[in-house]
Amino acid sequence: MKNLVILGSGTAGTIMANQLTKKLSEEWSITLVDQYKTHYYQPGFLFIPFGTYKPEDVKKTIDEFLPKRVQLIREKIDRIDKDLNTVFLENDQVISYDILIIATGCKTAPEEVLGMKDEYWYKSIFDFYTFEGSCALAKKLETWESGKLVVHITEMPIKCPVAPLEFAFLADDYFTKKGMRDKVEISYVTPLSGAFTKEKSTKTLEYLLKEKNIKIVPDFAVEHIEAANGKMFEYGGESVDFDLLVTIPTNMGDECILRSGFGDDLNYVPTDKNTLQSKVKENIFVIGDATNVPASKAGSVAHFQAEILTENILNYIAGKPLQPDFDGHANCFIETGKGKALLIDFNYDTEPLRGKFPFAVVGPLNLLEESAFNHFGKMAFKWVYWNMLLPARKLPFITPKMSKAGKIFEEEEV
Repeated sequence: MKNLVILGSGTAGTIMANQLTKKLSEEWSITLVDQYKTHYYQPGFLFIPFGTYKPEDVKKTIDEFLPKRVQLIREKIDRIDKDLNTVFLENDQVISYDILIIATGCKTAPEEVLGMKDEYWYKSIFDFYTFEGSCALAKKLETWESGKLVVHITEMPIKCPVAPLEFAFLADDYFTKKGMRDKVEISYVTPLSGAFTKEKSTKTLEYLLKEKNIKIVPDFAVEHIEAANGKMFEYGGESVDFDLLVTIPTNMGDECILRSGFGDDLNYVPTDKNTLQSKVKENIFVIGDATNVPASKAGSVAHFQAEILTENILNYIAGKPLQPDFDGHANCFIETGKGKALLIDFNYDTEPLRGKFPFAVVGPLNLLEESAFNHFGKMAFKWVYWNMLLPARKLPFITPKMSKAGKIFEEEEV
């Protein structure tokens, strides 16, 4: 019996467990290791502060999504010994593997910025990238009456790069509906030179920020925060004032990667961006947020990666060459408030473009254009996530590689 071990039961790890159960022969045992009992629908964290979702809407048990064939070990991972092909757990248990898939994700690290996580944490400084943070922020917004709201990104990369923008747009809508938008000054503070990482979509998103009277503060690399004074300072000495700070802290890979001695400065695993084989050792593969590949850290990416990684693991077992098929494909809906959303679809080489998705001409979804239909797509994704994505069921009409069909390229624009 040979053993394939998956570390992490988040989106990527769960999809891989379901994919491989269907593909691997009985010669292989599949073991999944994760210390937690709850699986969270993380895109739902964005909606909890505004009352769209309740906390119970975004969580289920991990066990209900795993096939019976998968052995679940609920224990914290201490480290990986790549030379011995073993994983050490905190309870001193040792697991041997023939193939290892690292799907340990990434986590927020507010302690990385001086003054961020102090006595004002969850009082005037909040995150919404954690379940606890989004729930605490929901309570805060219920009673907050006025002031300067700052939506802030500490540094890149982060999970779901568009979520901070979505929060700013939804905050505008939320305070407008409460009849207090004129009492709230919203600023969007980012270390990037624009609203997003891609030039074409940045123009559209910055237009929306201006339209909604949201001030953008670009190129702001935070150095420390003085929460008692309501100030955030960058390395050059400039500051931004706030009454309520909604921050996306530094995102880092799991500490078990640090203890294993092969992560980068943020504990992400060096990974071939096209095959998803690690650069650590040939029998170690990486997927989702745990990788250092220059793709978006989003659920759609993990789904696209999973289809390609499954085939490459089968190729590896069969002694065949790995196929460099992952092109960085990502797509996501961007909530813009007032019952509308944008949709973007891109990869390593192609920026988000205007057009139709998933079919040319007929769509029915529009790319880089606000619509109520896109908003319905965003809200329907929760059902798709629980019932299609995690069980690794084929999503109709959506391919792992980005399709050029329906997109308007520069030479076609007049």
